[in-house]
Amino acid sequence: MNIYDVIKKPLITEKTTVEKDDKNVVAFVVNKAANKIEIKAAVEQLFNAKVAEVNTVNVAGKTKRTAHGVGKRSNWKKAYVTLQEGSNVDFFEA
Repeated sequence: MNIYDVIKKPLITEKTTVEKDDKNVVAFVVNKAANKIEIKAAVEQLFNAKVAEVNTVNVAGKTKRTAHGVGKRSNWKKAYVTLQEGSNVDFFEA
């Protein structure tokens, strides 16, 4: 799998911002077929950061009511990437 297909977008929320500051952990929305080895390689190549650990979570899509009945959002995969000491990933470079 191409490294540009592995990571879809960074996941920036209050929880992930606190984890980035406290534990040096960043979160990404990744391809459902990507494994931990591919995610680690993609982060190291795209952001030039050393990865210590990768944890993944399969998130089930929510059921939503619409005007035409009940629908369902797509399932997706989330990756928490722990960076080594001294490594940093900046999403908003100033």
